Amino acid sequence: MATLAADVHPLDRSAAASPKAVIIGGGFGGLAAAKDLVGSGVDVTLIDRRNHHLFQPLLYQVATAGLSPADIAYPIRGIVGDEDDVEVVLGDVVEIDVGGRAVVCDDGRRYDYDRLVVAAGAVSHYFGHPEWEQHAPGLKSLEDATELRARILGAFEEAELTSDRERRRALMTFVVIGGGPTGVEMAGAIAEIATTTLADDFHHIDPAETRVVLLEGADRLLTPFHPKLSAKAKRSLRHLGVEVWTGAFAEEIDAGGVTVTLDGGAEERLDAHTVVWGAGVGGAPVGATLADAAGVELSRGGRVPVGSDLSIAGHPEIFVVGDLADATSTDGSPVPGLAPAAQQGGRHAARCIAADLEGVARPAFRYLDKGSLATIGRSKAVAEFGKLRFSGLVAWVLWWAVHIALLIGFRSRVLVMFSWGWSWLTYNRGARLITRAWRPVGREAERESSPG
Repeated sequence: MATLAADVHPLDRSAAASPKAVIIGGGFGGLAAAKDLVGSGVDVTLIDRRNHHLFQPLLYQVATAGLSPADIAYPIRGIVGDEDDVEVVLGDVVEIDVGGRAVVCDDGRRYDYDRLVVAAGAVSHYFGHPEWEQHAPGLKSLEDATELRARILGAFEEAELTSDRERRRALMTFVVIGGGPTGVEMAGAIAEIATTTLADDFHHIDPAETRVVLLEGADRLLTPFHPKLSAKAKRSLRHLGVEVWTGAFAEEIDAGGVTVTLDGGAEERLDAHTVVWGAGVGGAPVGATLADAAGVELSRGGRVPVGSDLSIAGHPEIFVVGDLADATSTDGSPVPGLAPAAQQGGRHAARCIAADLEGVARPAFRYLDKGSLATIGRSKAVAEFGKLRFSGLVAWVLWWAVHIALLIGFRSRVLVMFSWGWSWLTYNRGARLITRAWRPVGREAERESSPG
């Protein structure tokens, strides 16, 4: 059902001061809203805690040395900063004054709004075990990706140096938790690094002996996809040497590995110094800040429930879009946490603000499913577009083309195309850099557990 403009605080474009819209988050949703509001007569303030837009679907490529961080990030000011009616602010929103219609950043700066669009995205969700994060990083930021890259490459470096066979085995065991696209892509990429990229780089270890284990709690991988595609993804991963464990749940994660509960209740210990978390995501913390201020109860995963126009109950002036929103389309189906969905949500919020300016009814949000893709390895992927399903090389080419198209900036597209082309021809991953001070994997934990 459309929301009538009379139900919300009116926006008057003829007033001396232009209406103000504040957008929290410079991801796909926030940028889409900001760009669509350009020239609308609304003054836009876009706030993000980082100065760059990040193409999160390719973070795993940075984590596995396929791309450099600058290949998938672009300065927000370079995207919308030259627009006269868009102000870009580097800041972290810590308070939302719903009654006073303002947001407050951590340094005390206050930004008033007539309309607020919250597009802060998601963070890794550890299902009540936040202590696991230090041992099993997620993949939501450039910092996460470069940390994982250091851990993965550092594990091989330490394995090369140690003469302890058990320690070497643990160093060359990698556990990926979660059988969604991120987990599948990470597991496949780690296996490819070991068997191709690093095959001839070491003298004392054989990277081909690397063990990669992918854990998934459901009975199959990639549950949003058709079961036939899930089965093909599993076969492709096994062909790469990945062990796929379904019906497997992480019971405990520590510096030495993962304790896994299997179907039937049996437990198994996986000794591994590198664990990657891809099992769950939750709404960014600002979602809880908003819910508390607006008297809204968060849904599962810390997401904010929204109505048909993507505004929250009792506050039609506040929109939530992207991964942070618990939204449904006009047919009642849930809106997935994908980049195209966030873009569509941001554009819809902008349309609703434009409708308020015109004094007409807001449209209801209708999500257009543009399909789902997941890559598994070199020339291997799965793709689903409605009833059309592809796998293998055709799906990989589709995945490649879609991701190139979604990248922001001509330079990024050219660099990524060149990097992928070179990697495909040579099996080489040129971004094999440990960019922090290297330390032997797991030694901190050993020192902490040592007596005295």
